[in-house]
Amino acid sequence: MWIRDVYAKWTSYLNAHDNIWIEVGVTIFKIVLILILARVSVAILKFGVEKIFRKRDHLKISQRRSETAKSLMKNTATYVIYFVALLTVLQQIGVNLGPVLAGAGVVGLAVGFGAQSLVKDVISGFFLVFEDWYSVGDMIEVSGKYMGTVVEIGLRITKIKGMNGEVFIIPNGNITEVTNYSVGNSIAIVDVGVAYEEEISEVTGALTEILKEAEQEIADIVKTPEILGVQNLSPNEVIFRISAECRPTKHWSVGRQLRARIKTGLDRKGIEIAYPRLVTLPSRDRQEKKINREQGQSMQ
Repeated sequence: MWIRDVYAKWTSYLNAHDNIWIEVGVTIFKIVLILILARVSVAILKFGVEKIFRKRDHLKISQRRSETAKSLMKNTATYVIYFVALLTVLQQIGVNLGPVLAGAGVVGLAVGFGAQSLVKDVISGFFLVFEDWYSVGDMIEVSGKYMGTVVEIGLRITKIKGMNGEVFIIPNGNITEVTNYSVGNSIAIVDVGVAYEEEISEVTGALTEILKEAEQEIADIVKTPEILGVQNLSPNEVIFRISAECRPTKHWSVGRQLRARIKTGLDRKGIEIAYPRLVTLPSRDRQEKKINREQGQSMQ
């Protein structure tokens, strides 16, 4: 029967290749060992990078630069180790690496035409890091669309955590315009509107007193807030503009605190903060009818 024929052929093959299962087992063991060693090597290298950059005070490296360099080194080392592991696995399963490496140039040229954006992202990533456009932990705005804190800078992408917790993943090649709010001190601009009935000198004096107290009590203010003067004369109010230099990215918080203090301080001084009002005047005809009616009642 055909089953006997198949069994006979299979038995004959195994007898002729009695070491094949041992070779397969050894190869699988080597591949598993290579993958484990690659994973352990990545973990050890990341631990080493962390340990090195914990001593940044001795290396004279700022925290911004150290976080960026640390992230980039981890990503680069991970790619390199896994690439070497892949080549080693291919060698173990019998692939001749000589022709593979020799043809890498031709393959790279062919892939290059189809992966131009990938190459652009990687090259842009290097320039972003070495030209120090931004670092991990910086508050930035990209092309007027994405705003948040940089959480990771990779070879190909940059991750930004937005104000509401969302994470923007942006290819480095698409980052052409960056506003960095963390490089220098920020400026908080506060506009205060008061009623036209108030004296400018009294308002200025009250604001000066309030701002001196704010400088002493708000830790993020680095310089005495300045009253720039009357910014605008609107139909309902006289607008004073105040400028306060504060720590990087703290201008939003400082602005909110200053507005609360100014409102409380002006109320305490009896200075009225302007607000829209609606005054209703009776028409002339209605007023004349009312007068005539009152006169008629008096004659009776």
